[in-house]
Amino acid sequence: MARPPMKRRVAATWPVRPTVRYGAQVASALRMETIGGVVMLAAAVAALVWANTPWASAYESLRTFEISPHWLHLGHMDVQHWASSGLLAVFFFIAGLELREELTHGELRDPRQAALPVIAAAAGVAMPAIVFLMVSAGEPGALRGWAVPTATDIAFALAVLAVTFTSCPASLRAFLLTLAVVDDLIAIAIIALFYTETVQWTSLGLSVVLVTVYGVLQRRNVRSPWVYVPIAVLAWYFLQRSGIHATVAAVALGMLTSPRETPDGRPTNAERADHILRPFSAGVCVPVFAFLSAGVGLGASQLGAVFTDRVALGVIAGLVIGKFLGVFGGAWAAVRLGLANLGEDLHWHEIAGVALLAGVGFTVSLLIGGLAYTDPSQFERVTTAVLIASVLASAAATVVFRRRVRVRAHPG
Repeated sequence: MARPPMKRRVAATWPVRPTVRYGAQVASALRMETIGGVVMLAAAVAALVWANTPWASAYESLRTFEISPHWLHLGHMDVQHWASSGLLAVFFFIAGLELREELTHGELRDPRQAALPVIAAAAGVAMPAIVFLMVSAGEPGALRGWAVPTATDIAFALAVLAVTFTSCPASLRAFLLTLAVVDDLIAIAIIALFYTETVQWTSLGLSVVLVTVYGVLQRRNVRSPWVYVPIAVLAWYFLQRSGIHATVAAVALGMLTSPRETPDGRPTNAERADHILRPFSAGVCVPVFAFLSAGVGLGASQLGAVFTDRVALGVIAGLVIGKFLGVFGGAWAAVRLGLANLGEDLHWHEIAGVALLAGVGFTVSLLIGGLAYTDPSQFERVTTAVLIASVLASAAATVVFRRRVRVRAHPG
């Protein structure tokens, strides 16, 4: 999932050899949220097209193809599980980097300044869950999916914001980014607490030890990636074996990566990791996950099943209505209660647009949906619901932002 590059240093200052200039240009493009969002959208569309052709069975065979060497002791892992547990770990590592950056240099450093997006994010998680539970009440097995509509897909959201609100103030973009970072942190905590059924404590302990060693080496400013990569891979492996979703380790490792500046002005460990991994995440990890998750049937019978399934309807209502009520209501309450300031460059109409845009749920929503519903038909209906909600939320936010573009162009 593409996020904007870290703020403290411009990656383009790194020397680039002529022989790798084209590759460097591609990587630079993938660090832009608009390009990353487009790549992910293209992957999702490709999956949808394939899944609705006569060759749909080949698509299903691809994503359910099992790769489970017995010596890994990871149980049954098909291609889709490797994408959600392995490739998405890279995305969540970058999310951890972003959270550490926000805590060190960004909006979250100042509690007063951070209050508005943090309160909005927390309310934007709680309200969609409440709406989902209200709509799906009484449906067998519905309770497990309460967290599906709580997550915002920052790549799609930032891409829509960049394309539709060309005069977007920096403070609004910072509000959305900070909200999304906090949203990611809450989502990963939900996954760890509510979607872990059994725990192998020995494996969990080994993972914790490895994460601790990683943090100690970062504090001592060890810089070689050849030291960190084996530690990170083993920490991921043991957490995956423990029964806890391995992306939790990725967030922890990202948050522990040092943003400490060096006396000679070299990039920090966090900046180096961000510079190397962000294009891989935006260009490979998240698009592959999107491609393996978004392929659902869109025939009349499949769509009819979505609109008669209260679980799917709960997901749509949670993302489109619950997210708006939570984010906008949380921000409004924070300002009214004197807990936060709106800021001179922000307008309530623009906050409303971001609140609508927060209903764009994709990557993390699909990840939680896969954990909540193991029945393939139910997961397909939930996936379709997430896609429908994301389109509706994007369209509604676009209407608001296009109007704000006209207002800002002609303030009189």
